[in-house]
Amino acid sequence: MTHTGTDKAHKSFLSRPGVRRLVPFAVVTAIALVFIFENRANVEIRLLIPMVTMPLWGALLIAWGLGVLACVVTVRRRSHRHSGRPK
Repeated sequence: MTHTGTDKAHKSFLSRPGVRRLVPFAVVTAIALVFIFENRANVEIRLLIPMVTMPLWGALLIAWGLGVLACVVTVRRRSHRHSGRPK
């Protein structure tokens, strides 16, 4: 019996689970980056005690990066917690 591979050829690219999870992240990331880089004015930011003057896009980019990092840590911690449970 030979395998022709026709069952895999009919699946669309967007039907793959990895792609379906990546598309919303890519859309939100693109919108966030456009918003970040459109805000170029200088602002004063208080970092506990010191006042720092920096471009708003820099502060927004730092906040966005910290949010992505928090999301990655949370997702990894949740997947490790659930994968080790016996059934």
